[in-house]
Amino acid sequence: MLSEISVLVLHGPNLNLLGLREPNVYGKTTLAQIDDLLRSDAEKLQVKIVCLQSNHEGALVDAIHNARALHSGILINPGAYTHTSVAIRDALAGVMLPTVEVHLSNIYTREEFRHHSYIAPVAIGQISGFGADSYRLGLQALINYLKR
Repeated sequence: MLSEISVLVLHGPNLNLLGLREPNVYGKTTLAQIDDLLRSDAEKLQVKIVCLQSNHEGALVDAIHNARALHSGILINPGAYTHTSVAIRDALAGVMLPTVEVHLSNIYTREEFRHHSYIAPVAIGQISGFGADSYRLGLQALINYLKR
């Protein structure tokens, strides 16, 4: 059992391009700025976070598996894997850590193929459409859940 709350923050494919990629959809905030905001919020909340971005599904699955022994919960923006990855869904279900799914854009107002999430059924909640604040709101919600 972990003595302190520790959250693994996972960023999926193409999120390393934030600030450059379709700023009209994803905003101008970079991934480094999002991580800095989350670190600042985590410090105020007196919790630990570890951030990881990968464009590779297997690396995300491995990180989820390893989280079981290291973290209290997972905050994940699976990016396009939201709509395609049974492997990430199964990894999250397998480790049984409380997970919050976040998205910068509102996936339900976008293309039809983005309306389905494989992750949502194994997450305790989902936040989308608030830009970088989706991450911050997701972290707050996850910490509140873990402290109960």
